[in-house]
Amino acid sequence: MNANYIFTSDRLGFRNWEDTDLEKMILINSDKDVMRFFPFLPSAKQTEDFIERMKNQFSAKGYCYFAVDLLDSDTFIGFIGLSEQNYKADFTPCIDIGWRLNKMHWNKGLATEGAKACLEYGRNNLNLPLICAVASQVNENSIKVMNKIGMRYRKNFEHPNLLNDNRLKDCVLYDKKLQSK
Repeated sequence: MNANYIFTSDRLGFRNWEDTDLEKMILINSDKDVMRFFPFLPSAKQTEDFIERMKNQFSAKGYCYFAVDLLDSDTFIGFIGLSEQNYKADFTPCIDIGWRLNKMHWNKGLATEGAKACLEYGRNNLNLPLICAVASQVNENSIKVMNKIGMRYRKNFEHPNLLNDNRLKDCVLYDKKLQSK
């Protein structure tokens, strides 16, 4: 098992990004099925920049969209984690939970398992009060994960970064309180 895991779940290891993840993440980001609920396929440079932002965010905050491996094989399968979102909306800035997995690993409960582990990490290690999740209304699978991990529907809204995309602009906001006040 990789000694660099920040935390684990039954089947997954969560870690900061490594240089060797870049080519694998480029392949995931270039898969039209994986990216069907995003407005474009990120370029290799955009993927590299994303990984660098995640490394920097982890160094500064202790969280990011974590690189995720299957524990039984140390195989990189994508990301699941927490990230700051600052686009213009009445609920931002916020901490978002998100996931993107290689489609070979879909429909195995891994996104749900990993998201639950990230919520626990946010509660127990980071003392975060609230975590949000956003998805386009057409992204039924991500919305199912949000429900499975105990998040609550808050509202529908038009995503300010997707206003020119009639298919994706209508989004849902879910959240989960982690700390009782």
